[in-house]
Amino acid sequence: MTHWIVTGAGGMLGRDLCDLLAAEEDVELAAYGRAQLDITRPGTLDADVVVNAAAWTDVDGAEAHEAEATLVNGTAVALLADACRASGARLIQLSTDYVFPGRATEPIPEDALTAPVNAYGRGKLVGERAAAGGYIVRTAWLYGAHGRNFVDTILRRAQTHEKLQVVNDQLGQPTWTRCLAAQIIQLGRAALQAQAVPGIYHGTASGSATWYDLAVAAFEDAGLDASRIEPVTSDAFPRPAPRPTYSVLGHDAWVATGVAPQPHWRDQLRDAFAAGVFAEAVK
Repeated sequence: MTHWIVTGAGGMLGRDLCDLLAAEEDVELAAYGRAQLDITRPGTLDADVVVNAAAWTDVDGAEAHEAEATLVNGTAVALLADACRASGARLIQLSTDYVFPGRATEPIPEDALTAPVNAYGRGKLVGERAAAGGYIVRTAWLYGAHGRNFVDTILRRAQTHEKLQVVNDQLGQPTWTRCLAAQIIQLGRAALQAQAVPGIYHGTASGSATWYDLAVAAFEDAGLDASRIEPVTSDAFPRPAPRPTYSVLGHDAWVATGVAPQPHWRDQLRDAFAAGVFAEAVK
């Protein structure tokens, strides 16, 4: 029997992690939402694996509240890492593509230099450094059944808007949280079996797409007319936090672990539709 703790268990990724772990016969799971565990005061963590999916996720809000965001995304991680070292637990810390400046032109390797362009990225980089010695999984462009996300939003807007504008000059890897959750669990098992060394892993779908590409694919899978979507530049939607224009991550670190990279983003999206993830949004 292995003992797992998931923090941020009420979030989009956290709920998928808990669903998959609860179905494992050899797993004893402790699922902690914000009300059950304040990660800024973690106390004793008695587990084999701790997955920290708790985070300040309001990217634009972090610009005005950087200290508060960094407390959750950075400072608290140091306390979790200390608690994990004290108990011998393996820590899997979730991070982000936003630790990079977004100026690359080919998939970004795990050891590429970091240079965040916004407060959210700076806070998550503090968390990465605090978790050094553990397992850091950078992810991006998440969607899933249990939280607000781009795909759900664009499908709901299609019910009330004939035409929609979507950014076509940011490139990334749309990733279903259920695929990411399965990969994280495999990483935890590989860590327990000494098949995966501590370090940085990129947990995103294979392939790449713009937000416009993703919107078109979502319309196609929902049986909607994708010609209703107009591609525009990021200037059409100014945001408080600047976004990287290139967020395609390389996946080379998985090779040595025996854990496979994730499927192509287009296949993930089809599978998510087939699983009923967006049933409410396309009624």
